[in-house]
Amino acid sequence: MEHDAHTLLVHLSDEDGGGWTTFAVDRATRQWSVAQAPRQTDAARDSYDGLYDR
Repeated sequence: MEHDAHTLLVHLSDEDGGGWTTFAVDRATRQWSVAQAPRQTDAARDSYDGLYDR
């Protein structure tokens, strides 16, 4: 898990190590976004971007 004053990121790896799922949650509104990708950084970026429409 990662966090700052505005966002929580929860990272889950595939059991066999083949990819990542990341949940991004806005702390103030509790809105959320989820993304899956082969790399953790890509899943994190995609979920964050989906949450804040970037």
